[in-house]
Amino acid sequence: MTREPGAARPAHGASSGAASAEPVSLSEVHRTVPIPAGNWLRRMLAFAGPAYLVSVGYMDPGNWATDLAGGARFGYQLLWVLLMSNLMAVLLQTLAARLGVVTGKDLAQACRDYYPRWLSFPLWILCEIAIVACDLAEVLGAAIGMKLLFGIPLLIGVAITALDVLLLLALSRLGMRRLEAIIVMLIATIGGCFAVEMLLSRPDVAAMLAHLIPRDVNGALSLVRRDPAGGVSLLGLDHGSLYVAMGILGATVMPHNLYLHSALVQSRDVERSEAGKRQACQMNMVDSVVALNCAFFVNAAILVLAAAVFHTSGHRDVARLEDAHRLLAPLLGTTLASVLFAVALLSSGQASTITGTLAGQIVMEGFLRIRIRPWLRRLISRGLAIVPAAVFIALRGAGAVDDLLVLSQVVLSLQLAFAVVPLIRFTSDRRTMGVFANPPWIVALAFLTAAAILGLNASLVAEQVAAWLAAGGAAAAWTRFAVLPAIAALAVVLAYVVVAPPAARLAPALEAPPPAAPGAAGAVRQAAADEPARTVAVALELGPADRDVLEHVRTRELTSRTRLVLLHVVESAAGRYLGPETSDLEAREDRATLEETADEFRARGIATDVRLGFGDPTRELARMVHEVGADLVITGSHGHRLFGDLLFGATVSGLRHRVRCPVLMVRQRRRP
Repeated sequence: MTREPGAARPAHGASSGAASAEPVSLSEVHRTVPIPAGNWLRRMLAFAGPAYLVSVGYMDPGNWATDLAGGARFGYQLLWVLLMSNLMAVLLQTLAARLGVVTGKDLAQACRDYYPRWLSFPLWILCEIAIVACDLAEVLGAAIGMKLLFGIPLLIGVAITALDVLLLLALSRLGMRRLEAIIVMLIATIGGCFAVEMLLSRPDVAAMLAHLIPRDVNGALSLVRRDPAGGVSLLGLDHGSLYVAMGILGATVMPHNLYLHSALVQSRDVERSEAGKRQACQMNMVDSVVALNCAFFVNAAILVLAAAVFHTSGHRDVARLEDAHRLLAPLLGTTLASVLFAVALLSSGQASTITGTLAGQIVMEGFLRIRIRPWLRRLISRGLAIVPAAVFIALRGAGAVDDLLVLSQVVLSLQLAFAVVPLIRFTSDRRTMGVFANPPWIVALAFLTAAAILGLNASLVAEQVAAWLAAGGAAAAWTRFAVLPAIAALAVVLAYVVVAPPAARLAPALEAPPPAAPGAAGAVRQAAADEPARTVAVALELGPADRDVLEHVRTRELTSRTRLVLLHVVESAAGRYLGPETSDLEAREDRATLEETADEFRARGIATDVRLGFGDPTRELARMVHEVGADLVITGSHGHRLFGDLLFGATVSGLRHRVRCPVLMVRQRRRP
């Protein structure tokens, strides 16, 4: 099933159906990408995109800091961590996509619906912390990239990153497919830069392949090993490498990307039958495998570059992006290496700027059912990242920026379990997923993944807390009175998420009713005696957009207990100042046109009234909707965008905040 170019879709924050007020994920792009009925390749290309948008978060500047630190200090030793993280990411992103396709809910909405309401707020706070940590990495990475390429001071670069709100606002108006194309272009730029870097660095291929499984610093296979000092290393990871490995894990399996992916897949107009959902799940899995393996290549290339250039040459303390940029040219004998490194870094920061905003929008709407404008959401996220970045740089200097980058990725890793555990539970429950529930072998792999994440998290937290307590002084006091209670609270919340049964609302999202059969347009169905009467308000501008609005109303399956009310607002000068007393030519012609349209529906047996308002369209439409007690408002799109909104206003955006019923917007069909 494909959606006509002029098909109706809910206005921002409105319901996807007339009978339900349940909001949809990313309503501005929800089910806007049609799926062609052609061959497999055409369908695959239609599904390709969401995973690439998600994969940007797997190669953001935070990954660079952890990969550089791991490669420079430990050579190829941590390559297996990257491979394991990538396999985890493929599995978890496939489950996230399946959740969105099958239930019609993103992960945040599922958590709100399936867990007790009191749990929504702490889960939202934890996710927001992860998003700010990710945005912090983007701020610092973009600022460093501008400094390396153009010599802009770091603090000024951090301030400039606030302007990417305007970039986001421009890109968000291009549509999902164009946005995905821009992201793919930036990913190709990053991949091309590192392909050249790999050729220049000539890494040891045999050592690379050998370290795709856990080995210690001596190259021996290692699962659990006790060192001579009495310490225990897990999978070849001692205290130093564990911290970096956790940063790599957090930077690769990013928690907010699970929320994002489960929403982005709903931009495809998938047939809601079992066969349609099955096809969508398969196509999204292919999309995830291809896109995330591209991200794995970029991450592995950064680590391999650091191992081949810095570790082997004795520069094992290189963990700063600026040091890497400075040393690449003399060590490889060409300035091209440094330039490509900076270009790739700047492209990475710009490509990943969209991820945090969309994820923040999704989690805020899903957990709290609060929707704000995307540019405002972006401004808040970026502000929460810029302030600590600027303070950190001012207090500790630019030399400590990379430590902050690695710390931001560890914060992401600590939040992972709060997204991974609910995702596994939801997709494994047959009451939620039906025939699409995870088979036993997927459940086993998923729980092994969760166990590995929880185990590494617990090890890192225990070692870090022990180090703070051993340091004594203010660090120990701060740990006892602030950190330990916070860790205990998080442990309680996580334990509840793991062991507590979900609430009783475990059921897939209600499906939208099937479209009316051909030839049934405008028919009035006899209502059951106990069916409630419904009032549908239709806002008309008496212009070109009305053609699509009225066509949509004519094709709706209406009952004999449905009442239509046609609304229009007279915006003439007389209408604005005289109000209902206006009797100028425009007001008389508008009323006559409304009555003529109403007579058409009355002839079909549909009870139809007309209402005329005067003055401000948004305020008047909201007043009339309230007066008639509408259960649904249907309106058309105006067709103008950013500057048109500033000049002419955006009626639907204001109307949906003034009414309590769903607002259904019918997009204007392009005609030759």
